[in-house]
Amino acid sequence: MKDTYTYRIGENLYINLTNRCSNRCTFCVREGATYEGYSLWLRGGEPTAEQVTAEIGDPKRYREVVFCGYGEPTYRVDEIVKIAEYVKSRGGKTRLNTNGHGNVINGRNIAPELALLDGINVSLNAPYDEDYDKVCRPKIKNAFKEVIAFARACKSEGIDCWFSVVDCIGKDAVAACKKVADAAGIALRVREFIEVLK
Repeated sequence: MKDTYTYRIGENLYINLTNRCSNRCTFCVREGATYEGYSLWLRGGEPTAEQVTAEIGDPKRYREVVFCGYGEPTYRVDEIVKIAEYVKSRGGKTRLNTNGHGNVINGRNIAPELALLDGINVSLNAPYDEDYDKVCRPKIKNAFKEVIAFARACKSEGIDCWFSVVDCIGKDAVAACKKVADAAGIALRVREFIEVLK
C-alpha cells in the first residue's frame, strides 16, 4: 500500500509529514486503523518536500492546504517552510495544526520561520499543567507552559494564531481554557471530538 502524504477532506488538502509526536493524547485518532477512510501511518519513511508538492499540484484547487497528519508537523519545520513557499507562490492558503511543542522539538524559536503561513491552530486541550499532562501525556517537560509560549511567539510574528480544545474535555474545562487563552491574548476555538474508525 502506498503511503498517504496528502489527503483531501471537504475543500481542504491535508499534509501528512511524519509519524513522530511529542504527545500521546488520550483522544488521538492515530490509534485507529483509518481516519476518514485514509490509512495515514507512514510505513516507508517521511516524505520529501518535493514528493508532497508533486501531490499538491495546483493549491488553488483547495480552500486551504493544512499541515496535519498522524504526527506533529513541526518535527519537520524545514519541509513545512519549503511546501508553504510552494503553495503561497501559486496563490494558495496554508495552515498549521500543531501541539505547540515546535520550539522545544527544534531547540529554537521557529515562529519567525512560520510567518509565511496564513494560520496556526495550537492545540491547548486543558486549562492547567496537571490536566494537560493527563490528557496529552507529553514527552517533554513543562509542556503546557511551552504551548502557551509558542502561541505567543507566533502572535508576536503577526501570524493569525489561535488555541483549540476538543469538546470531550467537558464544559468546565473548556471554560477554564477560555480564561487561559484570554490571559495569553490568544483566541480560542472549540473542536468537535472525532470518533476513531477501527
